[in-house]
Amino acid sequence: MPRSIWKGLFCNLRLNKKLLNKKKIEIWSRQSAIPGCLLNKTVFVHTGKNFKKLVITREKLGYKFGEFVTTKVKAKIKKTKKKK
Repeated sequence: MPRSIWKGLFCNLRLNKKLLNKKKIEIWSRQSAIPGCLLNKTVFVHTGKNFKKLVITREKLGYKFGEFVTTKVKAKIKKTKKKK
């Protein structure tokens, strides 16, 4: 069930302070919604191991940061050659 409209978007309080002070914005809170003040800016979202670069466009506003950065790594399967 989605969040109620009257409550507004969820944005971590620490995120609001970071937006005002820093040029390089590193975001640890993946559950926070993307606010409109980040339009056309680059942010770095934490994946659990490292930070991934994310450019905010108009289509991404209102969604959550975690939706655009994957945390899972695809398994690499080696193909072996059959001996003849």
